[in-house]
Amino acid sequence: EVITDQVNAIAESLEQLYDDQFVETCADWVAPYIGDLIGYRALHGVVPRVASPRAEVANTIRYRRRKGTASMLEQLARDVTGWPARAVEFFELLVTTQYMNHIRPQAAGTAGLRDAGRLELGGRFQAGAFDDLSHTAEMRTISSRTGRYNIRNVGIFLWRVQALRVPRAPLVAADASGRRFRFDPLGADRQIFAAARTEEEITHIAEPFDVPLPLTTRWLDAHEAELYGAGRSLLLERQTAIGVTALASGDVRVCSLADDPAAPGTWAHEPQPGDAFVVVDPVLGRVAFGDAAPAGETRLATFHYGSALAAGGGGYDRTGSRDELTQVVSVSGGATLGPPLASVAGGGGVQIDDSQRYVAPATISVTAPLAGAADTKTVLRAAGHQRPFLARGDQTKLALAPDSTVVLDGLMIAGAPLVIEEAADSEPRTVVLRHCTLVPGLTRTSGGAPAALGAASLIVLHPFTTVRLEHCLTGPIVAVDGAEVSASDCVVDAGGESEIAFCGRPPIAGGLRTVSAAADRPTGDGLTPGGHLTLEACTVLGKVHAERLDVSNSILLARPATPGPDPWPAPVWSLRRQVGCMRFSYVPPGSRTPPRFQCAGSDPAHRPQFTSMRYGDPGYAQLRRCTHTAVRTGADDESEMGATHGLHQPQRETNLRLRLDEYLRYGLEAGFFYAT
Repeated sequence: EVITDQVNAIAESLEQLYDDQFVETCADWVAPYIGDLIGYRALHGVVPRVASPRAEVANTIRYRRRKGTASMLEQLARDVTGWPARAVEFFELLVTTQYMNHIRPQAAGTAGLRDAGRLELGGRFQAGAFDDLSHTAEMRTISSRTGRYNIRNVGIFLWRVQALRVPRAPLVAADASGRRFRFDPLGADRQIFAAARTEEEITHIAEPFDVPLPLTTRWLDAHEAELYGAGRSLLLERQTAIGVTALASGDVRVCSLADDPAAPGTWAHEPQPGDAFVVVDPVLGRVAFGDAAPAGETRLATFHYGSALAAGGGGYDRTGSRDELTQVVSVSGGATLGPPLASVAGGGGVQIDDSQRYVAPATISVTAPLAGAADTKTVLRAAGHQRPFLARGDQTKLALAPDSTVVLDGLMIAGAPLVIEEAADSEPRTVVLRHCTLVPGLTRTSGGAPAALGAASLIVLHPFTTVRLEHCLTGPIVAVDGAEVSASDCVVDAGGESEIAFCGRPPIAGGLRTVSAAADRPTGDGLTPGGHLTLEACTVLGKVHAERLDVSNSILLARPATPGPDPWPAPVWSLRRQVGCMRFSYVPPGSRTPPRFQCAGSDPAHRPQFTSMRYGDPGYAQLRRCTHTAVRTGADDESEMGATHGLHQPQRETNLRLRLDEYLRYGLEAGFFYAT
């Protein structure tokens, strides 16, 4: 057996040695060496998607043969940044004096107001990436992003928001009529996106179908054949006991379903009872049927939503962080989770294989490990690229035996908080939340606002508990003194800067605080500190009071409550300031923290500017480009502070700028713009 293992290792090494001769199959570390043979210049290697420049090395020869062309610059931008891109030569969009022997109808001095589709693509839609209307010349420079339309200018448009797929999720009823639905599992209005089509040729200039485009009513209506159907951006289905039946494209109509002011409680343009067609509004994420669903029928939707973060429960790739399990029980179809979890309470996992709605279990129990065995670990996770939705009206308790671990992975949890209960022992236990969404505000209103502003999403009552959050979106956290909470690449959202994002159990006369769905808000004076809080590349919206703080590459956005006096002496408040550290982070003025190193916040100009801080928006927690460089490049590796740190956007910009200087034609100047 020993000899066989060594022979197999040698055989595998020889096979890999052959694969390393080709850029398509070589190991990641070999790609730069192959590039060196053709004069490839290596750039920053910190961006995950381009750390191994396989695509760029493979296309280097083609880049040089097509140097300076718009299609080549577009493909270069896509390979270097990892984002969908479109190149625009602005000189082609200049108004010109027409010569009758050579008429240029595309350069008309005025826009045709009857072409609604062309007007919608122009203007500010997607930052003008697909604008084909003619413009007068601008004298401002394109490198400053203020000028565009001039002879020497070339624009590169980039899409930072990705379209994430949700397969066969139940539509959420908007009212008791059984006819009006929403795509969003929380029952909120939400923009629907189109999935980006893969371009097959380097000579192809990106079209609207090739980028993750937020769908508009006119665009979806005009291109329904390309966007609706199996394997496309949108699909509606009916599920019965017999099976699943897709709605034909001819039965789906697109128009606005905004609230009808003339008839409160109804939507404009919705079908009348008895109509066979279905109406979809992609801007508000609404669906209206002619008749209510008969008994036993579930209406499903496969759709895409926009997200700037690869965090929280969602349809992105999570394979790199999955736990290896020997026992896995699969569930699907909205089945009860209690019995499968009970069967693996002594160690193992339950995997949810679809994106259906489930009732969150009242208790997730983990039993004590056997004598001499390793720590018991119970895992509840979603299958790859699935987003199951777990909801409950009251709390979900995590009952952990001493020296045990529970892992929640890839889930979206709403309606009530997760609670780690107290126990009469001093033994450690561990809770790991990975790629999960604990909906801020517990759930959302139809307008997208938090239903319970400031309500805690995670409550840790056992002082010997260690909680690790990885790539999560969560509401406020309550953790008693002694507990340890660490978060990396997460957003902790209290719903407002003056709300409480992290604290200990508020003192209540007469005994311990009762935790319930109605009393899970960290109210009272809130002056009891939470446990040890560690933040790495996180964005926190709300006030923080911890026994000890260790913070790196993070943004803490908080301010005193207004109007009226605030009992908190500081927006970010550490009880022990002789231990711990704050490094490469934004801290609001007036905070009481451990010693700081290379932090921002003393200058009002450093205040971070976000595309949106409302959960559910495509640009949620995304830093705007106008944010001061002290924050945008203030992390320890010169990346952004906050939850977008791992995207390494400043490094992508630098790499693109260097590459454009190498491949741009003489006399031309390039600038790049964010379409999302």
